[in-house]
Amino acid sequence: MLIPRTLKSRLDLPVKRVGLAVGGAVLAASTAFAALPGAAQAAQVTPADRAPAPAAEAGPLTYGLDVSHYQPTYDWADSSAQFGIIKATEGTDFVDSSFARHWRELGKKGIVRGAYHFAHPGNDAVSEAKHFLSVVNSQPAKAGDLLVLDLESADGQSVDEVNAWAKTWLGYVKEKTGITPMFYSGWNFADTYGKGLSEYPLWVAHYSKARGQVSPPADWKSWTIHQYTDSPIDQNVSALTVNQLRDLGRRTA
Repeated sequence: MLIPRTLKSRLDLPVKRVGLAVGGAVLAASTAFAALPGAAQAAQVTPADRAPAPAAEAGPLTYGLDVSHYQPTYDWADSSAQFGIIKATEGTDFVDSSFARHWRELGKKGIVRGAYHFAHPGNDAVSEAKHFLSVVNSQPAKAGDLLVLDLESADGQSVDEVNAWAKTWLGYVKEKTGITPMFYSGWNFADTYGKGLSEYPLWVAHYSKARGQVSPPADWKSWTIHQYTDSPIDQNVSALTVNQLRDLGRRTA
């Protein structure tokens, strides 16, 4: 989603991944940015748009991307990404239209891949977790596949309610899969709503910090992935090696 940089810089939030709909109804709060000019246009990314090597002062970093239906034809075969995480589901019934294609292409490339669920805490957490798992499990699996909760909106719920919702969703997915899911959010949101979630690896969005130069929010002692920009596509670095990232995912296919 194309959002004016001046607006995003004030928020330090991953507003490009705004939710679409739940139960067929447009989410007014979550899609407020969608009405901005160009919001419905998919970002067209070419190999020339790839990020340069991480800065030396950041130490060894693993480069990766995350995409959704806003980048339906992204060419993974010609990408320099060492990991890719893609949107699978949202709410209780939405399935991302490009999920199957991206999942298949990442499987062909052989890099670390993951699937994320865009959360709406106004719904039942277990229902959303079941929806996510049903879609992900319908696709071929590989050892090392990552699972992620993308939590960016409170949906009018209190801090305690959102926090409890996240714990329920994450706990359910961990129980059913044996995988400890990753938790994704903007830095400020995670700092407010993420207390007590430090057992889940942190994927944090902070666009005003140089890549790899972000401090962990809330109770986390470290971060696993830093999303440092969405221009021209969501770009990330991980403090972990490729093999360490795989260790966070499925044990067997």
